[in-house]
Amino acid sequence: MKTTNPADWKGILVVGEITNCRLQPVSHELVGKALQLKQDCPAAGDVSVVLIGSGIAAAGKEMQTSGADEIILVDHSQCALFHNDLYAAILKNIIEARKPSIVLFPATARYQDLASILGIRLDTGVAAHCVDIRINETGDILAVVPAFGGKVLGDILCPAHRPQMATAKPGIFRPGEAKPGHIAKVIAFDAGGVIAETMGKTRLVALDAASCAVPEGIPLEKAPVVVCGGWGMGSKENWQLLGELAGMLGGAVGCTRPAIDEGWMPDESSMIGTSGKVIRPKVYIGAALSGSSHHVCGMKDSDLIISINNDPQAAIFEVSDIRVVGDAKQVLSALIERIRTIRSA
Repeated sequence: MKTTNPADWKGILVVGEITNCRLQPVSHELVGKALQLKQDCPAAGDVSVVLIGSGIAAAGKEMQTSGADEIILVDHSQCALFHNDLYAAILKNIIEARKPSIVLFPATARYQDLASILGIRLDTGVAAHCVDIRINETGDILAVVPAFGGKVLGDILCPAHRPQMATAKPGIFRPGEAKPGHIAKVIAFDAGGVIAETMGKTRLVALDAASCAVPEGIPLEKAPVVVCGGWGMGSKENWQLLGELAGMLGGAVGCTRPAIDEGWMPDESSMIGTSGKVIRPKVYIGAALSGSSHHVCGMKDSDLIISINNDPQAAIFEVSDIRVVGDAKQVLSALIERIRTIRSA
């Protein structure tokens, strides 16, 4: 890995995410963090946002009042569908021309892959799945990431290489407040040359519509109540209690990694934590889960946290408002029956 002169690089670039021409909330969250970094270290430079897609003028206009200093709009028909090789080529071109010191990406399925590709092509490092990002007076960022199974938080620095790149899951940072009085300038980036060169090498053959399907029910991150279970639920049969309770409360079911490994949940769309989703429901009910920091990072900001565990020393109790020591199956069954009784009265 070659070294670079940090003095030649300045500014913070946020890579926004657009799906179906709509700006995703994580874009505002990353801008909020970028503005905080700029406030903590004015020498870091201006905040820019790059948006890539087709027919995205409305998304660009929305981002103009985010507090960013400028919006770089890459609006081209060939960018309508996400294409990691093409998007990486466009971003590499922009980054090499503008030389931002810091680049922030959403840690989503598509964009964390994009960040990794750019890390290789730009010969720099990427701090993945950050739970916090800080900056010192010289403009070096300190990226905080979970390590050793979530038991500790590690600090990652990249002092000799630029740009410094980091990814963060949706929900990790709070979005900044809209600033109607501050209108960012919009710069149209002509990606025609990059597109022609890249599409001559690779092309999109087909799109699997099934893989793009939106899961049924209330999205986990929007549910007012989340009922989450861990490996301690013990069986698929016991797991059904979580869904029954969530349905009664108008909520959604979340899980930890072991539940997916056991086949109790179909995929990672309902996983909570640094490798899954970050949620802030009004009520979080956790059943039979230990409370590793990987998971806690994803639910600690819930308004009310209720935890059920048969171990009185379980780590999850350290962040809980209401602690229930007992067998999760018995407690959930009793709670469901009590709700039925109240509603039928």
